[in-house]
Amino acid sequence: MKKNQEKIENSDCPVTFCMDKIGGKWKPIIIYLIRKGANRFGILERGIVGITKQMLTKQLREMEADGILERKIYPEIPPRVEYFFTEYGESLFPVIDAMSCWGLEKMKS
Repeated sequence: MKKNQEKIENSDCPVTFCMDKIGGKWKPIIIYLIRKGANRFGILERGIVGITKQMLTKQLREMEADGILERKIYPEIPPRVEYFFTEYGESLFPVIDAMSCWGLEKMKS
């Protein structure tokens, strides 16, 4: 290790913090689809190849617990549930947009 470099733990790394919130196999796809307007559970489930109901539920609950998404339940029969980004979740959009631009550029190469 060089003289001016510091050692950092995962818990102190801001990139790790961000990836804990939006990283993994399913969260980026869920975020992408909700941002495109697919904000109901059934639409999300049909739009993500290979995800189980249990996993989709788990990921949505994690993002809700992290304050990224909010769930709105409409008093209908059967109940309709929709997911929306919170203000905190919307603050991630510039990060997601930058990642999307980078991905699109590199996918072409």
